[in-house]
Amino acid sequence: MGVTKTDLFTDQQNEFARMAKALAHPARVAIIQHLLKASQCINGHLVDKLGLAQATISQHLKELKDAGLVQGTIEGVSVNYCIHPENWKKAGKLFVGLFEQYKEIPKSDCC
Repeated sequence: MGVTKTDLFTDQQNEFARMAKALAHPARVAIIQHLLKASQCINGHLVDKLGLAQATISQHLKELKDAGLVQGTIEGVSVNYCIHPENWKKAGKLFVGLFEQYKEIPKSDCC
């Protein structure tokens, strides 16, 4: 596998890419949507809601947690997950900031 050259990009670009990559799977989007509705969730409930194996859910939660989009607390044998509020706001600003940079160009000027 090739060497990544993340040092060629700004911290903000690297952070945006990490968050975007974490959201680039429909199961992770479904997990995020469930957490947004529930405000908090026990990992086992996601298995029932999404119909995926526990190991699969755990792997997706790990990706979301590594990207900083969710946080978890251990309570006994369960882990409660929720949206990481500060990082979620930051992600929103990054995505909105990128999309707002688009300026519509006349159709005749586009390839």
